[in-house]
Amino acid sequence: MLVMAAKSGHFSVTEKDEARPVAGAAGDSLEAFILRLPGVKVFCSSPSDWSLNHKPCCAQSAAKMKDQSMFKLRLSLLALAGVSVFSAAPAATITEDFSTDPSQSGWQVFGNTNLFGWDAPNRQLDVTWDSTQPNSYFYHVLPWYLTRNDDFDIQFDLRLTDIASGVETGKTGPLELGFGFLHLGDATSTNFMRGVFGSAPNLAEFDYYTSGYYNVGGVIYNSPATTTPAFISGTDSYDYAPSDLSVYDDELPTNQTVHVEFAYTASNQTAVLSLSTNGQPIANLPGLVLDPNNGFSSSDDFIVDVFSISSYSSAGDAYDSVLAHGSVANIVITLPPPAQNPSGSFSNGVWQVRFTDQTNWVYSLQRTTDVMLWNDVSASVSGNGTNLVLLDDLPPAANAFYRVRAQRP
Repeated sequence: MLVMAAKSGHFSVTEKDEARPVAGAAGDSLEAFILRLPGVKVFCSSPSDWSLNHKPCCAQSAAKMKDQSMFKLRLSLLALAGVSVFSAAPAATITEDFSTDPSQSGWQVFGNTNLFGWDAPNRQLDVTWDSTQPNSYFYHVLPWYLTRNDDFDIQFDLRLTDIASGVETGKTGPLELGFGFLHLGDATSTNFMRGVFGSAPNLAEFDYYTSGYYNVGGVIYNSPATTTPAFISGTDSYDYAPSDLSVYDDELPTNQTVHVEFAYTASNQTAVLSLSTNGQPIANLPGLVLDPNNGFSSSDDFIVDVFSISSYSSAGDAYDSVLAHGSVANIVITLPPPAQNPSGSFSNGVWQVRFTDQTNWVYSLQRTTDVMLWNDVSASVSGNGTNLVLLDDLPPAANAFYRVRAQRP
């Protein structure tokens, strides 16, 4: 957010704020500016151009990645005494249309690089999901880590050319194709096995299982195709949602583009999966609430720091396998900012900033008079998921800039 105050006059402002990692904060820190001039009300204009590029995040990746989180803001505004207008900070968004080489915009591959290929003419990523290969991920680091207390929205286009289970001897059940959030340190561990119960912690993704079957003592149990949201706790990796996959039985078409949206709302702990072709829904899937009825207790949580298109290995899994080919295009990942609905004002001569906060974030108010040296002017306060007020009890007589810093504990 950017909030400015002035008596009168015309301003043309260009600000560039780098959201740098803070020591001990795992790189998850953002700052937002406010300008206060003494004795006046506040005027703010919506940004005319705001872009956000991300590359920080998990401690495991910090040594390998150069932080490039940056806010870029340009605006021209006329400040009028007695007028108060505030603009909310935009969501952090990662988009990829594959019009250019994705490796130049932060995408990386772990595992078998041959499973992922940029198709420049068709603006898509060609993918092979092969359970005979090691765990392999086409991934992008998030600007901050996510938990069950953070909203998110994932959208992309998926086109499967072919898919089959039973491609490994004796492994007639289906292994999932994965699209969503992982904890990179866990997912790249040799102990991470997606098809082994309790061996794939910290996960929030959309999974697709093709059909298959299980032969148990000569009795055949069919396993229908399933399209489902999936969450695995990092607190207890044996806790998995949903507890019942049958309500998500649905088969995706092949050789047809399916638009997938996977949205999660923290306030009601609910994930919703939407599938459509040519703008028309193709499935009516129930929302998934993270509660004990669905395998997630109040103490369960996940910590994820990358978005990944995942080809999982069947290593350690004696029953499941998959081989599929297809493409992914038009990826959009949206994460709401940690501070929303900002406002600022004087109250009994004290400058205060109000905003809607989020849990699992810590906020503080900082001040500068020269836009060079910033100092904390409030105590650090943990978000509670409602509204927060930060005060400067001793404002300077001179003009001052303020910013709210939000960082992960």
